[in-house]
Amino acid sequence: MRRKGLPMVDVTGKSGRSTPTIPGGVWALGFVSLFMDVSSEMIHALLPVYMVTVLGASTLSVGIIEGIAEATAAITKVFSGAISDWLGKRKLLVLLGYGMAALTKPIFPIAPSIGWLVAARFIDRIGKGIRGAPRDALIADISPPEVRGASFGLRQSLDTVGAFLGPALALFLMWWTSDQFATVFWVAVIPAFVAVGLILFVVKEPPKAPSDKGAKFPLRKADLLRLPGTYWLVTGVAAIFTLARFSEAFLLLDAQRFNMPVMLVPLVLIGMNFVYSLSAYPVGALADRVGRVTLLLIGVGLLIAADLTLAFVPGLPGLVLGVLLWGLHMGFTQGIFATLVADASPSDLRGTAFGVFNLVSGIALLCASILAGGLWEWIGPDSTFVAGAAFASIAGLILLAFKERFKRA
Repeated sequence: MRRKGLPMVDVTGKSGRSTPTIPGGVWALGFVSLFMDVSSEMIHALLPVYMVTVLGASTLSVGIIEGIAEATAAITKVFSGAISDWLGKRKLLVLLGYGMAALTKPIFPIAPSIGWLVAARFIDRIGKGIRGAPRDALIADISPPEVRGASFGLRQSLDTVGAFLGPALALFLMWWTSDQFATVFWVAVIPAFVAVGLILFVVKEPPKAPSDKGAKFPLRKADLLRLPGTYWLVTGVAAIFTLARFSEAFLLLDAQRFNMPVMLVPLVLIGMNFVYSLSAYPVGALADRVGRVTLLLIGVGLLIAADLTLAFVPGLPGLVLGVLLWGLHMGFTQGIFATLVADASPSDLRGTAFGVFNLVSGIALLCASILAGGLWEWIGPDSTFVAGAAFASIAGLILLAFKERFKRA
């Protein structure tokens, strides 16, 4: 039955009663992600450079801060996912998470020291952790299996539209205000509260609880044992892959090697996220028709190419090509990993499954960011990208080894 609200999209381009469509709820959650990412990326596009050039932080400290912040989000996702399974409801936790993120935004323009920025970053990431697993589980709950890849791809595309519109707006405002960071940070407050309004008035809870059984709370060993082997294999591969894709803060710092004006640094995220947004939905829709692992392997290859380009192709052309390849690899991997988690997990444990998946990935991102910062500072920027290519190659080899198992699952 068609839901009221936002439009439903025929992913096959054909009309007919039996054609699966993307539910309006997925569109609503996609626009929530879009507006929050506009807000967040306006700040994050400038924050690493602001911390290094204005507040005097080192690249190693940037790596530690970014890694710990993302790990904090990942740890929170475990518990929020389990709670959403226990309650049988997702929207309340999604609202809480996005609300926390919105409330941190005014801290950035008034923060008197790096300590305040770090605190705001952590609270923002806790909010991300609270909303992430319930939101992904909600998408899986309301999406027919035939369009699950397209649904995750669509949300990822809309999310990433915000991720390049945010830096573009930051770029314009930095030019218009002659590099006034505080002005940019204040403007970023507005779309964050628009996102919260959409959750309150547009996003709807599914009419039926995700499962009759439900998970126990707190998180129990018995629930984890119910997650199948294929799920744990997906999680392990994603962890190794995450070691290769450290924080995008290092792409921004790489731009500084070419003495790029601070005003133009957001162009790095604009280019990356533009390619990411264009590719995520088509790849997700294609994953519903061809092998998911095949597309994931292409994404691994794109990350290897991006890292090697950033390490060995000199000058601005190397930076531009590497950043665009980086964005393309994100489009080929992030939505598909989420789809594989949804495919491999029981419906009543989807929140828990996404939470554990994000915990493992977050710990890997913490390690990756600290390692990237250390290599950058002690050996040089090129070593950071070479290490990323090595970890991506390992993840690709594991995917190849277990490709048939994924197909059977």
